[in-house]
Amino acid sequence: MAISVILAHPDRYGFNHAIAVAAIEELKRNGHAAFFHDLYEEGFDPVLPSGEIPKGAPLPAHLEAHCREIASAEGIIVIHPNWWGMPPAVMKGWIDRVLRPETAYRFVEGDKGEGVPIGLLKAKAAVVFNTSNTSPEREAGVFKDPLDTLWKNCIFGVCGVKKVHRETFGIVVTSTEGKRLKWLERVQTVVNKYFPPDRK
Repeated sequence: MAISVILAHPDRYGFNHAIAVAAIEELKRNGHAAFFHDLYEEGFDPVLPSGEIPKGAPLPAHLEAHCREIASAEGIIVIHPNWWGMPPAVMKGWIDRVLRPETAYRFVEGDKGEGVPIGLLKAKAAVVFNTSNTSPEREAGVFKDPLDTLWKNCIFGVCGVKKVHRETFGIVVTSTEGKRLKWLERVQTVVNKYFPPDRK
């Protein structure tokens, strides 16, 4: 399987990067092709210019490449921290610019954009790994876990990915090396579950 792995965290030596490495290693052990994008390292521009908004608008070559890849991906892994209940701005910009009409979704004929779109992504599953410095109890009780709704309903649900798993690791800031190693083992377990060895 071809799996797109999208990472958004500015610290290349941080735990989000360690998650990405563990996920990619497990994908490769299982015989999958991992297409990795470190959005900060690539200098991905998150700003959506007005000229890109219309369906069929001409796109820069690097953006077309992102669109082709995500449209053909058989699986997706997203990794980012929970910042103010949202992904980092560079990840939101990637969503705005890459998950676009005729790449990730389309409206039925005659719909001017007011209806419910039809999802176009081919991915059989999507996995989202988040890091957080908020306790799970506070996240659920006070904030109502907005990232869960965002990824499962507002993004992947709209774009046609029916199987979505999201997992949060925290509290990271006070975690021990042993705890982080356990979390990375969990990353491998989750990747194995949703992207098991290719039997072809």
